[in-house]
Amino acid sequence: MSRQENTSRIRIVVQSSLFDMGAETSRLLALGPGIGGLGSFLGVVRGGDGLVALELEHYPGMCEQSLAVLAEEALLRFSLIGCTIIHRVGRLAVGEPIVLVLAAAAHRGEALDATRFLIDRLKTGAPFWKAEEFSDGRRVWVESRQEDEAAAAGW
Repeated sequence: MSRQENTSRIRIVVQSSLFDMGAETSRLLALGPGIGGLGSFLGVVRGGDGLVALELEHYPGMCEQSLAVLAEEALLRFSLIGCTIIHRVGRLAVGEPIVLVLAAAAHRGEALDATRFLIDRLKTGAPFWKAEEFSDGRRVWVESRQEDEAAAAGW
């Protein structure tokens, strides 16, 4: 399959606004009747220890390109019919959706494996910078985590 054909089956968006998971699912299912399974992951800003928000920054263009390369790899590796990656940037309060990964395949196994692959690799391979904002006023840049690196390396 050509790169242009792959591009029509991949949707990559980095945005500050909220996304519509139902609309994104419908868009992906419209790719064809061969879809037998759709894997999904909705990431949410998790609270605790006084965390009130995350602030995400990215380098426009470079970040989308990194996500597209990752999506193209998933398309080939898991024989996907299509996939969607939407990542939010800006200030996101605890409880807000932060990332959506959808993977459509003929069978559930490929769809679910691809979804896990995409989120595991996205956490370490996409160039986002993240700072945590706490209720006491502290703002702390987030370092990469060992468990995220191990999950990504497992693929």
